[in-house]
Amino acid sequence: MGSDPVKLRIEGASQSYDGERWQFRDLHLDLRTGEITAILGPNGRGKSTLLRVLAGLLKPSAGKVALNPQMGFVPQEFSGSFPYSVLDVVLMGRARHIGLFQTPRKVDVEKAMEALDLTGMAGYGQRNIEALSGGERQLVLIARALAGENAVLLLDEPASALDLKNQDIVLSLLATLADRQGLAIAFTTHQPNHAVAVADKVLLMLDQARTVFGATDDVMTEDNLELLYGLPIRSAKLGDGELMETAFVPLFRQRDRKGNRP
Repeated sequence: MGSDPVKLRIEGASQSYDGERWQFRDLHLDLRTGEITAILGPNGRGKSTLLRVLAGLLKPSAGKVALNPQMGFVPQEFSGSFPYSVLDVVLMGRARHIGLFQTPRKVDVEKAMEALDLTGMAGYGQRNIEALSGGERQLVLIARALAGENAVLLLDEPASALDLKNQDIVLSLLATLADRQGLAIAFTTHQPNHAVAVADKVLLMLDQARTVFGATDDVMTEDNLELLYGLPIRSAKLGDGELMETAFVPLFRQRDRKGNRP
C-alpha cells in the first residue's frame, strides 16, 4: 500500500462457520500507520477469528479484505515442540526473506538481533525458548514478527497470561512500535484498561454479530462496556495533572465474608 497510511482494510466483512451463527457482519475496519487498535469481546465472540481474517489465514464469508504482505502475526503461545533457541525462533520471522530450504544469511541474523534488542531480549539469543517465562516468551514472539520487517503487527491477547508488570512491559512496547516505528497494530484483549492505556481506536464485538468501532474515548464508555460484558462497570479518573488516567472497574458480585462482619 506504499505511502498510504491505511496498511490493512476490510470492507463489509462478515464471518460465519455454519451460515447461521455469525461472529461479525458488515464490518468496516482499517489499520493505519502509527495507530493501535484494540479488539475487545467476551469469550467465543470472534476476536481470534477476526484476527485470522485480518492476517489472511481465513477468508471471510462475505466482504473484501485488502491484505498486507508485510504483516506479522503474534499468537498467544509458541507451539513448537523442538527445543529451539530464542535466536532460532526469531529467525523464523525472516522466512519470507530467507526463502525455502535456504540458510539464514548474515543480514538475517542481524535483523533478528535488532528485533531482540528492540524488545529488550538481546541477551537471550542462545537460551532455550522453553526455559523462558511467559512474559519473556511473549517478547520473543513479538521480536519474531518484527524481524520480518513488517508494517502491520497483529497480536492475539498478547498480555492475557502475564502478571501486571509484564502486561505493562508488553503494552509499552506496542506503544513504542507504533510511535517510533510507525507500525499499524491491532491486538485482542479482555481488559478494557489495556485499550485505554495504548489504543487509538477500539472495536467492541457485541452479541448478535454487532460491532462498535471508533476512537477510544468515544467507544470506551460505561454503557458500551456493560453492553459488551453483561455486568455493571464503572469508570474512575485516577492520578492528577499529566498522569490522569481513566480506569474501568467491573462490579463483581461480592461474597459476604465472615471477616467483614462486626
